[in-house]
Amino acid sequence: MIYPTIQELTKGKYNRYELAIATAKGARVITDEYVRQRAAAESAVGGNKDNDKPVANMIDKKLKDEKAVKISIDKIGSGEFVIFEEKENAELQAVEE
Repeated sequence: MIYPTIQELTKGKYNRYELAIATAKGARVITDEYVRQRAAAESAVGGNKDNDKPVANMIDKKLKDEKAVKISIDKIGSGEFVIFEEKENAELQAVEE
């Protein structure tokens, strides 16, 4: 079973299409963060690709171990990513702390 459910994620405000678009946009944000962290870790090591373990340790464990879509769904469910409607299109916005 998938948790959280679609009903819990949409809260009756959004349809499945809007949720799918928001999840995809969130996954893109997460993927971009992973790529940024990976590039920063590789440049910190000095470009020595023979020893990959320190690079892997410098990247956030959740970003490297879980799928971006799953992380995005979890963040929408927890309220860290918020879906808001701007005219006719649903958008995803990260909640700033």
